[in-house]
Amino acid sequence: MKQIDLTTKITVYSYDECTEVEKSLIDAAKEATSNAYAPYSKFHVGAALLLENGKIITGNNQENAAYPSGLCAERTAVFYANAQYPDQKIEALAVAAFYNEKFTDDLISPCGSCRQVLLEVESRYNSPVKIMLYKNGEVYVAESMSSLMPLSFTKDALE
Repeated sequence: MKQIDLTTKITVYSYDECTEVEKSLIDAAKEATSNAYAPYSKFHVGAALLLENGKIITGNNQENAAYPSGLCAERTAVFYANAQYPDQKIEALAVAAFYNEKFTDDLISPCGSCRQVLLEVESRYNSPVKIMLYKNGEVYVAESMSSLMPLSFTKDALE
């Protein structure tokens, strides 16, 4: 038998320690929570992407009474960015969640489907996407989505 140890490096900052660009992205994600359509869960998620050209694209979760028909904030933002700016790589993603009248105290991380889409983005542009997860005053940063999914399904499996 063989054992493999996988580790992920996450850096934790206070919001105040972030750069002005990072703060702008986090603020955009926080603001995007206000436009989420979440009548069932009341869990409002906002995502903000920083494109290579400096443009910030936002998205938010869109629920549906038939739950699988809804879409997460991260994929809403990514799909819009890919449709409107197909030649602009995504450099960073910030995610924030608002629930019970405040931003969450718990860390909110992209779901498996969003992680898979973000892995494809990294592959498509051959460039890592910095992931910033906001939780009530703190920001958890991973340098790439692939660092959060070390044993992932990629295009290599199809070749």
